[in-house]
Amino acid sequence: MKARIGIIGTGWVGTSVAFSTLLSGHAGELWLHDQRADVAEGEAMDLADGAAFYPRCAVRAVPLEQMHGADIVVLAAGRNGRPDESRLELLRDNVRIAAGIGRVLAGSDAIVLVVTNPVDVLTRVVTEASGLPPERVIGTGTLLDTARLRERLAGRLGLSTQSIHAQVVGEHGDSSVVLWSGARVNGVALRDWPGWQTEGEASLAQQVRRAAYEVIRRKGATNHAIGLVTAELIGCIVNDERRLLPVSRVQPTGVSLSLPALVGASGALRVVEPAMDAAERAALEASASLLARAYESLNS
Repeated sequence: MKARIGIIGTGWVGTSVAFSTLLSGHAGELWLHDQRADVAEGEAMDLADGAAFYPRCAVRAVPLEQMHGADIVVLAAGRNGRPDESRLELLRDNVRIAAGIGRVLAGSDAIVLVVTNPVDVLTRVVTEASGLPPERVIGTGTLLDTARLRERLAGRLGLSTQSIHAQVVGEHGDSSVVLWSGARVNGVALRDWPGWQTEGEASLAQQVRRAAYEVIRRKGATNHAIGLVTAELIGCIVNDERRLLPVSRVQPTGVSLSLPALVGASGALRVVEPAMDAAERAALEASASLLARAYESLNS
């Protein structure tokens, strides 16, 4: 199956999502929108010029209202973070944009993927503004953090990332939680792996949390990895893969944060809370409280 994929926002992130999506072959039509109409049109023209090198897909710029008819809409609009600025500090600048887009998508049959930061709070904003069911508004959440964790663990252990089974939950941000107690290396508990030292876990977790800041400090934005992450998420939906992925959605508590959810053609359905030790559970609760306060601050 090929889908109509809409991307709102054609800055660094939106164009990387578009490029990765085209190469994945999941889109039959790729619609681009930006408040700078000429930029969206230029990006569509540029991508269309490469049609000989990716699976068949029609690429064009469209008005925002047309996104109502997409199968999947990616929200990548908003400003990027500044060096050493937390994702939550972006909140007030990006919430107005996200809420407006959510209202445009009210009544749509689309699944909405929120990429713009702070992704957890904006996922809740879009869910409430659109009135769509929580399972159909999905933030990329800690899927990228999890990829970063696995890459760094693979480097330390001298293994492929495919051999590492570890995940990050909670906020996509400074309060994210690495579930060390459940980390596995091909079925073997990471903490039982020869030579593994638990004393280094806090430092490694901080490296994962700081990864975006380090990229932004050097080049001004993060875009390629999140483009790949989003294209992978699109593929899970288009192909109804029903994979458990750590993505953000509004939880029964009302807070949007990342926990493993079953992702397929209907969105992020059943949420599966993973096993965690007492310290990890306390950290996850603290992360949820932080995100709740951030959302509540919008009304202050």
